[in-house]
Amino acid sequence: MIAKETNLRLVIVGLLIGILMSAMDNTIVATAMGTIVADLGGLDKFVWVTSAYMVAVMAGMPIFGKLSDMFGRKRFFIFGLIVFLVGSILCGLAQSIVQLSIFRAIQGIGGGALMPIAFTIVFDVFPVEQRGKMTGLLGAVFGLSSVAGPLLGAYITEYIGWHWIFYVNIPLGLISLFLIIRYYKESPIHTKQQIDWWGAITLVGAVVCLMFTLELGGTEYAWNSVQIISLIAGFVVLFLLFIYAERKASDPIISFWMFKRRLFATSQILAFIYGATFIILTVYIPIFVQAVYGGTAANAGMILTPMMLGSVVGSGIGGVFQTKTSFRNLMIFSIIFFLSGMYLLTTITPDTMRWLLTVYMVIAGIGVGFSFSLLPMASLNDLEPQYRGSANSTNAFFRSLGMTVGITIFGAIQNKMFTNDLSSYFKGMPIPSGINLEDPSAILEASERSSIPSFVLDRIIDAMSSSITFTFLMALIPLAIAAIVVGLMGNGRVVKQQTVGNEGA
Repeated sequence: MIAKETNLRLVIVGLLIGILMSAMDNTIVATAMGTIVADLGGLDKFVWVTSAYMVAVMAGMPIFGKLSDMFGRKRFFIFGLIVFLVGSILCGLAQSIVQLSIFRAIQGIGGGALMPIAFTIVFDVFPVEQRGKMTGLLGAVFGLSSVAGPLLGAYITEYIGWHWIFYVNIPLGLISLFLIIRYYKESPIHTKQQIDWWGAITLVGAVVCLMFTLELGGTEYAWNSVQIISLIAGFVVLFLLFIYAERKASDPIISFWMFKRRLFATSQILAFIYGATFIILTVYIPIFVQAVYGGTAANAGMILTPMMLGSVVGSGIGGVFQTKTSFRNLMIFSIIFFLSGMYLLTTITPDTMRWLLTVYMVIAGIGVGFSFSLLPMASLNDLEPQYRGSANSTNAFFRSLGMTVGITIFGAIQNKMFTNDLSSYFKGMPIPSGINLEDPSAILEASERSSIPSFVLDRIIDAMSSSITFTFLMALIPLAIAAIVVGLMGNGRVVKQQTVGNEGA
């Protein structure tokens, strides 16, 4: 019994490392992108470095989730780890931005298998009374990655070199690989199903078109350009073909019958909304600190620590209490905290005390943290083992999709407000030397601020502050919708089921 418990703990450690690497990889790279472009060149192509990873992750999640249902969790988690490590090594060796983008796609293929399968393994191997605590722990690591990624990326890039933001995955990945191979004993019994190739092809194609539409629209190409219109048309056509393929497939990648279950359907909607709104906090709070308060990039990253701690607390509370009450009751607490925190953040100004900003972030972080542990479990609840991988990967897919859509839409809102405010201020006035209204954020670097006239700097700070708080205000709209969805979750609560077999021993 002691040996089995020890093995389960080691399995959890392996899963936690896998989740941390996969979830953190985008944020850790984002902070190093300027240095990477300066070294490799390809400023016009750097967007593909991020897009390639996200496309591969999002497209891979539902596919690997389904394959794990069919052929076993262990082999596809190991496959994901190996591919992720190979991709990491190749990324560190990249000699051009094109090579790096290709290698990032390889990384993403592996990353798409890690996170959803890890949550599903927890559901398989732990009895119902322990699942809440374990998923709370996994959810806390997911929240931690959103904050630790930028900090770690900035530190490694500045003091070691950008190549090591990829090489750091190697020792971590090898530890995870050893623990899973050595200690995770999976049941050999799996349900044989047919592979839905048409569903996989059309899903990947639709995700690619959607991602590039969001990444390139309004930046590289105008929204009414031939390129963007073609991408939108491609997404619509491929998505309709995907729906048709799934309705005809005997074993579809995404089983639409699951959406007829109230708890499952509402969990996917909430995952999308929470992903779309949480991402703007992790992006714009550091910008506020650096641009408005005048902090350094390191200080801007550190400011997210309270929100991370709040999310860890929220995830733990959600995990512990999910066996004691309904998912809806706990998500009510989640949305109250998240809405309250987001509303309070709409009130911040250049005069707001730092400690008060910290309090607001903790409140928002607690609210988001609940979702990290509750929504994956709600998606899996009361489902047979052969559907769990597909259900959990669908939830992870919707959260990632929400993050992508959210940062694109809210990013456009913030940028429009900022540039409009500055343009109206300088209208009819000579623009001071060194100020580029096409890229106004660049002048807020610490090295540039001292050379800007104080009356101009004050106006820029006010514009940045008001544009960010307005963006937070707009985020209240989807959160209000989320509150309605929470009310529609029903009274579903954790259902006690037998585990698949003597797994994890």
